[in-house]
Amino acid sequence: MPEFSWWNLIPTHFDGIAIQLGNFPVHWYGLMYLFAFATCYFVIWKMNLKQNVGIKKEQMDSFVSWVIAGILIGARLGYVLFYNPMHYLTNPLEIIMPFRYDAVEGFIFVGISGMSYHGGLIGAILFGILGMKRNKMPIWETLNLGFLAVPLGYSWGRWGNFVNGELYGEVTTSPIGMLFPMAHDLQLRHPSQLYEMTFEGIILFGILFWLSHYKLFKKQMFPLYLIGYGTFRFFIEFFRHPDNFLGRNDLIGMSRGQSLCFLMIVTGIAIFIWEHKRELKTNLSAKTKNP
Repeated sequence: MPEFSWWNLIPTHFDGIAIQLGNFPVHWYGLMYLFAFATCYFVIWKMNLKQNVGIKKEQMDSFVSWVIAGILIGARLGYVLFYNPMHYLTNPLEIIMPFRYDAVEGFIFVGISGMSYHGGLIGAILFGILGMKRNKMPIWETLNLGFLAVPLGYSWGRWGNFVNGELYGEVTTSPIGMLFPMAHDLQLRHPSQLYEMTFEGIILFGILFWLSHYKLFKKQMFPLYLIGYGTFRFFIEFFRHPDNFLGRNDLIGMSRGQSLCFLMIVTGIAIFIWEHKRELKTNLSAKTKNP
């Protein structure tokens, strides 16, 4: 057996379960969702007060419940549609069924495996806009607050992936590599979850927060997030091991994640240009009316 350093073996010390409540395991990844929602709520509320957006506590609570529902529904349906549609077409109950039947033990709780970030993003936007309209909240201003906060919440999710030992990277000979039990081999792999947590989470938040102090970018957090996340994730995907049943078989050898991120970048650029032109037109109109 090859010799590994303490760093290489870090993932082997986690089993993904935080608490065992009888036969019901509470996974770290589930707790990370709670930490992510709490972090985003805190950041959005603080920025709302700082920027005097005018969102009230009752509006905020209702809006967040809509976003949470959108993330959970969108992430699950996104995985089904983007990653393995044929399997779920023939096994539709697996989309929502958190139990597996065993001839000896009966029904066993296994949770719902397979959540798509991009599906969760789409769900959060659609449900979030519905929540904003229902609560009479300013849509563009709220989107900007939300997407300034998202990277910090997202960081918790990727830490959850790391602790869970899933979504690991490609094989590497670099000493930064780690041994992931779920890979079922003794090869060091890139800790791509930590790369994503760092760049798509913490660093992206820092960049957006810095840009929010400049007039040109202050009201463009939504498209800038799409561009920033899409760019970081696109390059990190080269270090992340793709789903075995998909590989890198999308356009010009891209992974499914890279294809979706490319669409994110294009969409973000288009929204940025559209919003910038709209703001210039609004300012010009205001100057014409009040010379």
